[in-house]
Amino acid sequence: MNGEQNKKLALQFKNVDFHYRNAAGEIPILKNMNLSVADGGFVSIIGASGSGKSTIFRLIVGLEERTGGSIYLNEKQVADRPGKVGYMPQQDLLMPWRTVLQNAALPLELQKENHLDRGTVQNLLEAFGLKGYEDKYPHELSGGMRQRVSFLRATLSGSNVLLLDEPFSALDAMTKLFMQEWLLEQWEQQQSTILFITHDISEALFLSDRIFVITETPFTTLKEIEVPLERPRRQHDLDKKEVAELKNNLLEQFRMRV
Repeated sequence: MNGEQNKKLALQFKNVDFHYRNAAGEIPILKNMNLSVADGGFVSIIGASGSGKSTIFRLIVGLEERTGGSIYLNEKQVADRPGKVGYMPQQDLLMPWRTVLQNAALPLELQKENHLDRGTVQNLLEAFGLKGYEDKYPHELSGGMRQRVSFLRATLSGSNVLLLDEPFSALDAMTKLFMQEWLLEQWEQQQSTILFITHDISEALFLSDRIFVITETPFTTLKEIEVPLERPRRQHDLDKKEVAELKNNLLEQFRMRV
């Protein structure tokens, strides 16, 4: 994280604690945890199931309450209210009774933002490859198109910080590859900050500047890996020797924990 020190930080955890409570008592997940993400960065978080990846997101958006420490968005402390971020969950959660346009514009309705009219949102739909689908319903869309609508809805939150929780895990292999390349194009155009949760090591390597690895629970720090790839990228870049070796090392780490 040393490279973060001279950059504006979009997200920062300072000494954050969190534990679940059940009949057996407290189950610690985060213990005095520190994390920082620079503005404009693309960071992936990988770890075994149940290790606490999604808990990080839930703390940011206010679905869980930390038991200690502080969280900062754009260098301003998030107090007792949720942080303003764009959140894209594993399932697209599009409302089946609303059209593509209506689903995409939902954050604007919730914020009572009236300055983005139908024409403006339609222009954004075109930029996201959804022109001509404005009045379609979710059941009329492919999986990839549904995820594009979900991502557009997240960007219309108005935040520069986007949390993407395994957004492509339900897609077939070919669509997933195309959506990864599409996501990078959108990120480069919007210059947003993305935190991306995935179980797919190849996906994390292809998309990210840095990867945070959860190796144990509870965790205080995350193992940090710099991805040795320049941008722009294509899928065949994953075949480079140093990337293939890094992937194998990560796979071996997780194999030892299974």
